Amino acid sequence: MKNQLSRRDFVKSTAVIGAAAAMMPSIMVNAQETAKTTIAFVGCAHIHTPDFMNKMKEREDVKVKYCFDHKNERAEKWAKFHSCEALSDSPEKIWNDPEVQAVVICSETNLHRPLVEGAAKAKKHAFIEKPLGISAKDSYAMADALNKAGVLFTTGYFMRTDPKHLFLREQVANGAFGKITRASAWNCHSGSLGHWFDTDWRWMADVKQSGCGGFGDLGTHMLDILMWIFGGVEKATADIQVAVGNYEDTDEMGQGLIRFKSGVSATLTAGWVDIECPVTLIISGTEGHAIIDRGDLYFRSKKVEGADGREPWKKLPKSPVVPIHQFINAVQGKDEPLVKPTEAADRVAVMEAMYKGSKKNTWVKI
Repeated sequence: MKNQLSRRDFVKSTAVIGAAAAMMPSIMVNAQETAKTTIAFVGCAHIHTPDFMNKMKEREDVKVKYCFDHKNERAEKWAKFHSCEALSDSPEKIWNDPEVQAVVICSETNLHRPLVEGAAKAKKHAFIEKPLGISAKDSYAMADALNKAGVLFTTGYFMRTDPKHLFLREQVANGAFGKITRASAWNCHSGSLGHWFDTDWRWMADVKQSGCGGFGDLGTHMLDILMWIFGGVEKATADIQVAVGNYEDTDEMGQGLIRFKSGVSATLTAGWVDIECPVTLIISGTEGHAIIDRGDLYFRSKKVEGADGREPWKKLPKSPVVPIHQFINAVQGKDEPLVKPTEAADRVAVMEAMYKGSKKNTWVKI
């Protein structure tokens, strides 16, 4: 309405109607250039919240109108950062505000479902920090709500934007490895050793709120890459443990074993008790081999010219923008490779199977 009124005023104040009409196209272009995508943060608890907040503040085409969190101090902190309205009693004002096009949900994982279902009902596009839910049941319910609402969705699987992962996915699809015999993935850091979760992020080491400990928290990223490359999972299991006990009985490390429907067998290592994680991915096949070691990709294939595995492979695709930017771009009508809601739920289902397998010391079918 503000843009329409200003145009009327402009026309009224112009002496020559024809001149005013001639100027209208440029005025419309300027209005489009300055139009902002209005969003709200719904939950500000996740450790990635500061990064997302900074990224949104850096975008001149985004307006953060609300920051909601059930803890008032968090809502106030981030609302002040964005000079917007803080909400702590309820997100209903967000759901009922037609100006808000999209929400970024960074709450504790056990609070995702009511927030996601509220966003879906209100037809708000939703970026939801990983994992989608505490359980497979909750995650598929959320995916169903998002799909039925027809809203845009993605989650924080930023490893899909790594050019090395993009390249390897393409080469597997092209058959450069021949028959894939095995794969291994790692994602580890020293979060527990460094007491990262002692204060602001303590809930992330409380399985009642987070649904998992170190293995699930970090493992979901490389699980996504493995499933993104190799497809659906038939069964899985794991050995998940408390290592140093800095967070009571919350797991700090684990190693998973995954059998894909394609026949590929893979291992997944993740946790918060590693002082180094030099190797992050290995793919081995009858005609090819790849390893990512200290950030460099070494690739060997009989089917790809120059791929002898001796030097780091540099012929990589351009890196896409990170998921939070992909999401905003998609809301603005741009074509972006978003994670589908059911994909996110599938990752939770496999991770849940690995935790069950660890407890029961057996394979668990998906």
